[in-house]
Amino acid sequence: MLKRLLRSPFVMRAAASLIGAYIGFVYATSRWTIEGQSHVEEALKSGRGVILAFWHGRLLMMPKCWRRNVPIEMLISEHRDGRIIANTVAHFGIDTVTGSSTRGGSGALRRMVSVLKDGGYVGITPDGPRGPRMRASEGIVAVAKLSGVPVIPATYSVARRKVLGSWDRFLIAWPFNRGVIVWGNPIEVDRKADAAALDAARVAIESELNRISDEADRLVGQSTIEPAPLAPAEATP
Repeated sequence: MLKRLLRSPFVMRAAASLIGAYIGFVYATSRWTIEGQSHVEEALKSGRGVILAFWHGRLLMMPKCWRRNVPIEMLISEHRDGRIIANTVAHFGIDTVTGSSTRGGSGALRRMVSVLKDGGYVGITPDGPRGPRMRASEGIVAVAKLSGVPVIPATYSVARRKVLGSWDRFLIAWPFNRGVIVWGNPIEVDRKADAAALDAARVAIESELNRISDEADRLVGQSTIEPAPLAPAEATP
């Protein structure tokens, strides 16, 4: 009965409303600073599309990091949790693309590339929906290659927080806090990139996201969250 209740559209919408209200309350009662904002400002002024990249574990406050008056679509999985996330971000004017950039998501991929080529914006969690934590998949570089737009990493951290024991070490921010939003350096993927160049771009996105996440944690006096260990083959020089 509990499982059926949790799958109820009404319950999922109610949960999304509560989460959305909580995000707004945390943001409104906290002091925020922004680092590296020029990276995203320059990208927005260029008239090109932008891929916003952020780790799944830093999802909670990301709707407040993006300008509300700038339309963006976020890639969300079809899982139940994904539907709750989609309903939540809708409260902040964020549309969603349902699917996966790597697994059977050809429709989602086409939609994202179309939006980006038209000068729009798309948000992707390159380690979602199931990890490994803070390790970028090849999906985001495929979208960047096909669309020809830059990937701009972003993250946040807060001084008072709870880090869950979930696969992504999901970060929950408490109200009445001190927080920081950090934007990373844009990363371009050549449309003619071969397999080696694509993997190098993937590693660059992963490294920049981890760098700014560490920086955000440092700025608020928090310990860093470690990425999932590399597989043996990946760890070999």
